[in-house]
Amino acid sequence: MCQAFSCLVTKSGKVYWKAGVDSHDSICELFVDPELVDDKLPPDNTFARVEIIPPRGDYLNTDFGKWNHQIDEKVKPSFLKPKHKKLCLEAFEKWTEEVYTFNVEEAKNPIHPLKITPPEITEEHIELLKKWDSVWDSVRASVGDSVRASVGASVRASVGASVWDSVWASVRDSVRASVGASVWDSVWASVWDSVWASVGASVWDSVWASVWASVRDSVGDSVWDSVGAYCGSLFPIKEWKYVDYTNPLFVKGEYPFQSCVDLWKQGLVPSFNGKVWRLRRGAKGEVLYTL
Repeated sequence: MCQAFSCLVTKSGKVYWKAGVDSHDSICELFVDPELVDDKLPPDNTFARVEIIPPRGDYLNTDFGKWNHQIDEKVKPSFLKPKHKKLCLEAFEKWTEEVYTFNVEEAKNPIHPLKITPPEITEEHIELLKKWDSVWDSVRASVGDSVRASVGASVRASVGASVWDSVWASVRDSVRASVGASVWDSVWASVWDSVWASVGASVWDSVWASVWASVRDSVGDSVWDSVGAYCGSLFPIKEWKYVDYTNPLFVKGEYPFQSCVDLWKQGLVPSFNGKVWRLRRGAKGEVLYTL
């Protein structure tokens, strides 16, 4: 299975890669080079499939010097020399500079809203909840079940049998049975459409492990979109999928789900039961306000 960082290195020393594309076959289709024609039997190949991956598949490990260089070929091409490894490592450095522009430290140590003592509910919090309601409703109207299905399929195709697969398989039925995952769809469609395929899965995995289970148990499955909104805030994406920028609610260049994140960081988690919104706090999901 292809993993990030994936590249192709040719006999003459050219390295081909594209951020967000982990499949060697897809990379091969993106570039035109006679050396990329897979018409010679190994070990006489004129190019080699290479991966540089983090220890234990942890894409939040930014100690890049400890990432593992490996040849993804059953038979190692005979042309490979130390210079080819060096060229791949140089390309890998450029990839890290392009991809690791998100908030890595917060992804490693995500904010847990139920461990924060929230303030007294004020008009400011109510306005944030109202804005989140409007944003959520607008994005949900833009994302139907067919789109959710296609997004899920494209994400699974992008990351293969990664942590996303196990997470998606275990929760999708309960999520679809609740209020839907519209904001989550927007966040992940945007992240995967950008440059963070395998890396995005690790961000999700980190938040999942630290936050999701306890928040879900306290607040319920409708918090899925809140978790998605928080995860999305870690990525510097300027234009988000399924967001109607003709709506005055949204401004290009601004994070569209910031109202939820502002509540989250104050220890307030929005939940929705199909009729009313609530602001909750603490391990027991105590209701502080109903809209």
